[in-house]
Amino acid sequence: MKNEVILKCLFEAEKINLQYGSLLESNPAGKSSDFDFDRVEGMLLGLAVGDALGATSEGMTSSQRQHTFGEVTGYLPHPWANGRTVGLPTDDTQLAFWTLESMLDNNGLDPEKLADIFAGRRIFGIGRTVRSFIRNYKAGNYWYECGPHSAGNGALMRIAPMLVPHLRSGGSSLWTDTVLSAMITHNDEASISACTAFIGMLWELLDMQDIPDPMWWVNRYVELAAPLEGRSQYEPRGGDYGEYIGSLWGFVQEYLPRAYESGLTSRDACDGWYSGAFLLETVPSVLYILMCHADDPREAVIRAVNDTVDNDTAAAIVGAAVGALHGRKALPGEWIDGLAGRTTLDDDGRVFDLIEEAREQFWEV
Repeated sequence: MKNEVILKCLFEAEKINLQYGSLLESNPAGKSSDFDFDRVEGMLLGLAVGDALGATSEGMTSSQRQHTFGEVTGYLPHPWANGRTVGLPTDDTQLAFWTLESMLDNNGLDPEKLADIFAGRRIFGIGRTVRSFIRNYKAGNYWYECGPHSAGNGALMRIAPMLVPHLRSGGSSLWTDTVLSAMITHNDEASISACTAFIGMLWELLDMQDIPDPMWWVNRYVELAAPLEGRSQYEPRGGDYGEYIGSLWGFVQEYLPRAYESGLTSRDACDGWYSGAFLLETVPSVLYILMCHADDPREAVIRAVNDTVDNDTAAAIVGAAVGALHGRKALPGEWIDGLAGRTTLDDDGRVFDLIEEAREQFWEV
């Protein structure tokens, strides 16, 4: 109840950049007793694997990456591992699994304690927005005053674990905790709405027995995100859509169906609207890859790794989605076997330990 009161106060004080929508009062049912936690493992490991696969070629265009490495289908030699081919994390995995760790320690989300962790540990490849949050937090501001008004993808990349404590109970606290977690670092309409929509989609993917229709990814995202984001105004940073001014959900609704009907490959589509760390780039890229390749988790992650610029984050988000849909067993064994499972410089295996602790605490109670 504490977090529900906090969120209500933030809305009343107009300290949160989000529209209040009916979704926040809805009560999704908890998972049934025969739910397979393998789906949750797949979601969390898909995030970590996607991040690690993209880590060593992040920031390259698809053509630059192709010229340098060819088609990336496994871990590349990593400078932090003396050139060994091993799956090491970036901030995507770190922030996601520190979130899970914090919720294990506190039996759910404590936003202030999570902010303490983010501000107190070394983050690999830290983004500008998270760096600004840390600077604001260390200056003595309250956690809910520290997140910049930024539509970067740094909250979306780490949001997947937020549903884990709610597996048995469901309820509106799923949305409350997601919103509060997102705004810690990114107090922005597009960011918070995208995080909430993605949690809603993951929640549904965990139960799906069939591959959703390609248009489900567009329609469901818009249904969930639009009432929360409202009529925000964003502009592309580059690519072929420079004339667009409008909301993130509006861009998704307008341009992704056109791209799919035109038969664009994921590489051509992502090149067209660019695919960096701005949500107007990341969300269309992730959704389009899932539209085209959700039936094949290996190919979906490979396309995210090879066809996007901010490829560790795109692959982490895609990996979480296909992992939730297909489960751990569908992820290539060599990817999981080669994953160091770190969240710091030297805690190998920590990712796997946290997943097992989550199973015991939040599901097999």
